[in-house]
Amino acid sequence: MTRGRRQVLRLRPGADLRRALDHFATRPGRPACVVVAGIGSLDGARLRAAGSEGDLRVPGELEIVHLGGTLSRSGIHLHLAVADPEGRTSGGHLLEGCRIRTTAEILIELLDDVRLQRRRDPETGYRELVPRALRTGNRRR
Repeated sequence: MTRGRRQVLRLRPGADLRRALDHFATRPGRPACVVVAGIGSLDGARLRAAGSEGDLRVPGELEIVHLGGTLSRSGIHLHLAVADPEGRTSGGHLLEGCRIRTTAEILIELLDDVRLQRRRDPETGYRELVPRALRTGNRRR
């Protein structure tokens, strides 16, 4: 069982969601993390849909209905689902360019005994997650 601690982030208007989480993940000494939940609002979103190399731009005032993924110094992998004012949803990989409209509240689990790395996988062609258990006292990522 993984031991961890929790942290709650509140991002303010104008912040870029992906950049803020990347900055959080790459602080010196930061353990591996999992984004458990995220809610809030965005002024437009930029996503990469499954199987697509381009980006999907969703304009307007949006509600974050879910945010989840992994954070590590070797890379982040986050999925975002947003809803427009009519309730239509869009989702995909979180890209830079998702600006906070009013707030974002993000629950993060900090994992003290796991190292998360990303390495290119020859089968998928993507940088995939390689989790490793850490021995007691070895808190590097």
